[in-house]
Amino acid sequence: MSLGSPKNCLEFFKTIGRLKHIKRTGWVRSDVNDPETISGHMYRMAMMSFLLDEEDNVNRDRVMRISLVHDMAESIVGDLTPHCGVSNEEKHEREVAAMEHFSKLVGEKAGNEMFNLFLEYEEQKTNEAIFVKDLDKFDMILQAFEYETDQKRLGSLEEFFKTTEGAFSHPKVKRWVEELYKQRAESLNASTAESDK
Repeated sequence: MSLGSPKNCLEFFKTIGRLKHIKRTGWVRSDVNDPETISGHMYRMAMMSFLLDEEDNVNRDRVMRISLVHDMAESIVGDLTPHCGVSNEEKHEREVAAMEHFSKLVGEKAGNEMFNLFLEYEEQKTNEAIFVKDLDKFDMILQAFEYETDQKRLGSLEEFFKTTEGAFSHPKVKRWVEELYKQRAESLNASTAESDK
């Protein structure tokens, strides 16, 4: 089989297609109804990157690409969290092996680009990688708030907010986080007032 052959491309498409069905582990563990998939999470992060402009001092296209690649290996290794009993080193090794597999399937040009974007995110040495990490954490707490609100379980996903407290670095994302916290506080206050009646 030659690299990037139609057969290899179909294998690649089918493998990453699993991301449309793999539920995010944190939500499953928290007994959320109908938890989001990995691809849903990555898609919204990529869409968030459309809101970047020159003043944000990051390359919007690169942020979008990293967002679409950063969890791709989970189509093979699954969504491993600290609760899964796998060390960070082992998780990284498994994900690197998955990305190397993809590189062999799709050919040198696309494969190297995806692999290097993945490593850039993992190493957190560029402004774009750091920004995508902010998006990753922000999308998680936004999703937590949506579950709390939509499933009438306000305050029940506090652990997700606690793990990201003070963890955001980019001014734009910090403003989004502030607004989210404001809306969540308003919801919690309204719920408390309603239950006190």
